[in-house]
Amino acid sequence: MNKIFIIFFSLLLFSCNELDLGIPNYLIIEEINVNDNTTANITDAWVYVDDNLIGVYELPANFPTLEEGVHQVRIRAGIKDNGISGTRIPYPFYSSYVIDTFDFNSNNALVITPQVSYIENIDFFNEDFEGVGLDLEITSISDTTILKFNNSTNNYGGAILIDSLFNFELSTDELSDLPQAGAPVYLELDYKSNTQFLVGVYVNFPQSVLQKDLLYINPKENWNKIYINLTSAISEAVGANSFKVFISMQRDFALDTNSIFFDNIKVVY
Repeated sequence: MNKIFIIFFSLLLFSCNELDLGIPNYLIIEEINVNDNTTANITDAWVYVDDNLIGVYELPANFPTLEEGVHQVRIRAGIKDNGISGTRIPYPFYSSYVIDTFDFNSNNALVITPQVSYIENIDFFNEDFEGVGLDLEITSISDTTILKFNNSTNNYGGAILIDSLFNFELSTDELSDLPQAGAPVYLELDYKSNTQFLVGVYVNFPQSVLQKDLLYINPKENWNKIYINLTSAISEAVGANSFKVFISMQRDFALDTNSIFFDNIKVVY
């Protein structure tokens, strides 16, 4: 008799716990789009309910939530900082997607399609290769130059091809208004390549120039977008007059031709 009572009581307690948990809703976020015709590589959705973070979900995402009734939902676009899977962050220059009155209905799959844009009051250095001439410099250590190409969608980009020479390096124009004190600064870059290349910063002090090598980028067969965090390099350079972001490549002799293709070189701050 005691055993039967214990089993009955356990089942009742289990049922009550199940009822207390409620029936989950499922939120579905297939992708997050940037609505100003810019390229993006948004990998994650940072989801907040009433300004409380409930989770970070790799896209496409389908996840449960026990929220009920009407709440504010805010979604931030997440990226891989420096292209590294272990450093996922909400990109500071994309706006949040907000639904002020989102109705959570029990036992339903609720689809959200976020649209974000660049936040207001930010600045850009941008080279998209569409205009006449380039706002880029081929540095003195480079023994080759950048070529302009037209792809199948009638958009222009830049190409570097090395088969007999040894070095290539380009830089932005001097950037004298980059913020410091920890304010975010990023390089956005669309690329594909069959060889490794380096991204860094030249820091121009009144009496000297300091070269900071930041990130080696591995080959990608298909077009990829990467967000490179320049914040520390810029903020640590107290007393600098200006900066130049550079991209450098040395010939890999294991390849007949070293090739890098670029588009949308953008410093955002």
